[in-house]
Amino acid sequence: MTLDLRPAGSAALLATFDTLDAVTAFRAGITERPPGVTEVVSGARTLLFRYDPTHTDATRLRADLARVTPTAEAEAAAAAAAAATTTSTTTDAHVTIPVTYDGDDLTAAADLAGMTPAALVAWHTGQVWTSAFCGFAPGFSYLTGTASSLDLPRRSTSRTAVPSGAVALAGEFSAVYPRTSPGGWQLIGRTDVPMWSLDRDPPALAPAGTRIRFVDTSSA
Repeated sequence: MTLDLRPAGSAALLATFDTLDAVTAFRAGITERPPGVTEVVSGARTLLFRYDPTHTDATRLRADLARVTPTAEAEAAAAAAAAATTTSTTTDAHVTIPVTYDGDDLTAAADLAGMTPAALVAWHTGQVWTSAFCGFAPGFSYLTGTASSLDLPRRSTSRTAVPSGAVALAGEFSAVYPRTSPGGWQLIGRTDVPMWSLDRDPPALAPAGTRIRFVDTSSA
């Protein structure tokens, strides 16, 4: 395949893609980090590859990346679902996040999607989500699902303080707020699982590429 690769400083290459799905598929196709690459940073349409010049160079890295075969998101998600269980907090296939679905916007979001709140919860829990990229705040992961997107709009008025642990939807994404902060996403639930902790390595629970399943514990 032909990649749109450009230098980004003296020790990095930036790959640009047409869609977020293409970014996710290419990253999923990297089964082993290319020699010399120290960090891969995902964006909505880009992947940044930082490398150690003592172990590789731009020419060799270009050749290594040209050999990557993108993995279709649906195929990767199916493999994760087949290997996963929902009884543990973490498996080597995915992270499981328990959610109490009582968000302030659950009913409104369901109405916008043309379904009942119960159907919206079933849609949210019935698919594998992938952290496409991180931003906005430390630990805030933009998650894309394997089911058809509901493309829900943001709230017309943002909240000045969304509580830490709020589970939310906006556009094609779902997310969990890692800390109390302003926000305009539709709040559908809450979790006690910390998305960012300096006691972990890495601190982010869901860096780009992480697969997630949400589990309904509303009646637990």
